[in-house]
Amino acid sequence: MQPPTQGRGGVEIRPVYGPEDLDADLPERLGEPGSFPYTRGIHPTMYTSRPWTMRQYAGFATAAESNRRYRDLLAHGTTGLSVAFDLPTQMGYDSDAPEAAGEVGKVGVAIDSLDDMRALFDGIPLGEVSTSMTINAPAAVLLLLYQLVAEEQGVDPAELRGTVQNDILKEYIARGTYIFPPAPSLRLVSDTFAYCAAELPRWNTISISGYHMAEAGATPAQELAFTLADGIEYVNCALAAGLDVDAFAPRLSFFFVARSAILTEVAKFRAARRLWARIMRERFGASDPRSLKLRFHTQTAGVELTAQQPEVNLARVTVQALAAVMGGTQSLHTNAYDEAIALPTDASARLALRTQQVIAAETDLCETVDPFAGSYAVEALTDRIEAEAESLIDAVFAHGSATEAIEAGFQKGEIERSAYETAKRIDSGEQIVVGVNAYTANGGDAPYKPLKVDPAIEAAQVERLRARRAARDAAAVEAALAALRDAARGADNVLHPLKAALAAGATVGEVCGTLAEEWGRYVPADSL
Repeated sequence: MQPPTQGRGGVEIRPVYGPEDLDADLPERLGEPGSFPYTRGIHPTMYTSRPWTMRQYAGFATAAESNRRYRDLLAHGTTGLSVAFDLPTQMGYDSDAPEAAGEVGKVGVAIDSLDDMRALFDGIPLGEVSTSMTINAPAAVLLLLYQLVAEEQGVDPAELRGTVQNDILKEYIARGTYIFPPAPSLRLVSDTFAYCAAELPRWNTISISGYHMAEAGATPAQELAFTLADGIEYVNCALAAGLDVDAFAPRLSFFFVARSAILTEVAKFRAARRLWARIMRERFGASDPRSLKLRFHTQTAGVELTAQQPEVNLARVTVQALAAVMGGTQSLHTNAYDEAIALPTDASARLALRTQQVIAAETDLCETVDPFAGSYAVEALTDRIEAEAESLIDAVFAHGSATEAIEAGFQKGEIERSAYETAKRIDSGEQIVVGVNAYTANGGDAPYKPLKVDPAIEAAQVERLRARRAARDAAAVEAALAALRDAARGADNVLHPLKAALAAGATVGEVCGTLAEEWGRYVPADSL
């Protein structure tokens, strides 16, 4: 018999699996769909009653431009919006800050004030759509702006549906768009949990993200372990703040990548549900079944897209979307084929959405729940990834907490080693990437015209921002910022004065700057 091989992502895969590879307690470990330990899915009927939410991550240039893209996606069948913000917004800077120069509107939409958020969702009924916002350090700020716009539309905040990523720990591990040090950042996360439990009960208060760790090079087991370890840390922080676990845990959600290794990814998603259910029941004593259910969004793997022969990415995205669907995701974003080159065009974004619609409407994957249940290969891989992830979670908490492990550089170091090993396999040709180190095109790729953001939009955005500042009640803004400063110094929930400041006309940069004056700005130890 052939020996095992190291599959993509570092997971060992054997040529043949059989009954001997399954545990005797498999029926108990599987359970039924919608029942503990949720290996087979968090709902009894899964897609047989309703397909996953089809989100398309979009945002660029100005709020008005992004609004046009959102309307187009909704008109073509998108069932949920997903907002991309530019780097200045992600870092808590206004568009006219020196740090924002050259980055306004480049990788997402620029949002400086309530005016921009109004323009972003102009004509879109926020009581009828589900919106995901990929924002972390200033997550509370953007969520409150969204709530203010919804209230202006006459929508009851209790009816708002969506997710704010709000996962600051992974920023210290893999991404870098942090503002404040870990302790006040975690306070802001806990304050958001408490605020939403009272004000926005249907809103998902956090999307604990392994996606960005995977993009940085994490293996499936590392992605799973470090994400769930962060989840444990957030639960501990909320409990320390006096919240009851069953009051906030049902609104926790997760965000994972879907790579092209279908069997491994399906196993990863199944292992994730089983692990989280056990963690919440055994470690935290959660009793509400909703607290045990790992609900997650998936995005296809941007890191696996290539600028060479970009049309081949259509095949990659389709394969990755299949992995997400067969793994039981609750919502899905499919990348456009041209994202390794530039922001997606209207046509490529629409084609990415059509990929999901073909899977939902033209395959039989919505006709049965968990088609891989009992598969020798997938069940064995599920057990293996679960065991590896559990071991890594223990290694994280051997440092004391996930935050202390981050400060020691543990997760970052593990991911960097895995990324290096993957790069070596690709460089040597051991791991094939079609169009890059094998099956390269003769005569070059077909001509491609990328979408480009007009550099003039930065000047126009700055002009609008300054006009907004000139037109507002400066004294009211100063008073509101002073109240926010007082709350940051004390122990009160900062979201209430934060909302008041934004409603008064304070900008994203001003409220984040006020908090930074009290809490400081984070500087990683390895940059000192």
